[in-house]
Amino acid sequence: MFQLVALRWLPRILALAVCFLAVVAFATPASARPYHHRAGHYAHVHYYHHHHHVHRQYRHHRYRYTRRSHAREWRDANAALTPGTGFSGGGLVSNVVAEARRYIGGNPTGRSRLWCARFMNMVLKRAGHQGTGSDMARSFAHYGQRVSGPRVGAIAVMTRRGGGGHVGVVTGVDRRGNPIVVSGNHGRRVAESVYPRSRVYAYVVPTN
Repeated sequence: MFQLVALRWLPRILALAVCFLAVVAFATPASARPYHHRAGHYAHVHYYHHHHHVHRQYRHHRYRYTRRSHAREWRDANAALTPGTGFSGGGLVSNVVAEARRYIGGNPTGRSRLWCARFMNMVLKRAGHQGTGSDMARSFAHYGQRVSGPRVGAIAVMTRRGGGGHVGVVTGVDRRGNPIVVSGNHGRRVAESVYPRSRVYAYVVPTN
């Protein structure tokens, strides 16, 4: 009799046991589950943060290297050509560069447009030289004495996109042979900047 009752209830007991094990497995917290799944996730997160940090460091060092390279190039150019080794005309050593640099960042002419030639004439006069007396940049193409290339204190006469021209005094040459020039009306102020050598069609120096 007992065996018959046991056989009748055995399937139900097995079904309840299976349900109980399923509930226990589902309710187990994530911290108790196998570690290798979490290890893979943490490895991925660590790789992302490490890679991101390395990339940021690379960009930072590349930026610092670029700034140092530009500063060194500018320093080398000015070391190669300094105001003391500029032209001499009529026995007078040019101090045009020093005079032009006094006004960097400003506009001493009072004009709002087309004043690079006005500034160049003002600098020449205050440095003890005669100018062209013209507000046209191209007037300097026939001024003083022509020289074959850029030299400190020489005046660079340039073309300009859209017509007209530009003029300024050479303060150095970069490693690519482009003149470094102080000029007026560069971004509406006196500034020292590198200009493409292809724009320059005349270098001249005062003869008085």
